[in-house]
Amino acid sequence: MEVLIGMAILAAAIGIGGGLYEFAVLDPAWPHRPSLVQPQHGGVSRKRFWISVHAVFELLLIAALVAAWQAAGIRQWLLTALAIHAAMRIWSALDFIPKALAFERARADDVSLEAARRWTSRSRLRMPLDLATLAALLMAFRTALHGTGI
Repeated sequence: MEVLIGMAILAAAIGIGGGLYEFAVLDPAWPHRPSLVQPQHGGVSRKRFWISVHAVFELLLIAALVAAWQAAGIRQWLLTALAIHAAMRIWSALDFIPKALAFERARADDVSLEAARRWTSRSRLRMPLDLATLAALLMAFRTALHGTGI
């Protein structure tokens, strides 16, 4: 159980690292050069990274939850992590992903600098949810290690 929680923590940290990379490297530049996020023009394929990272994380989180189901204290933290992550993923699916795909498909001249800047600014609001998910996972791990999960 501890190994699964630890692996989920690692996957969450990789996702946070990817988010930090986007904020620090891609987001300051791509609104001025949309081709940076357009794979068909040699840009970064964000889908390739995010689909695999989220799939691995979600499978590990579910596996950890199944393994820890009998330990109420651990289960509580894992369910909290799942709920926070689900809120971020639903928000992303309904708002950020469709807009990101539109930016990727648009002709570079058709991308509004203002719309791209708004997207990058609002995208940063997802990071606190990712950090809260990680915090809940760390609490689950701590609870598991201290044997207070029952």
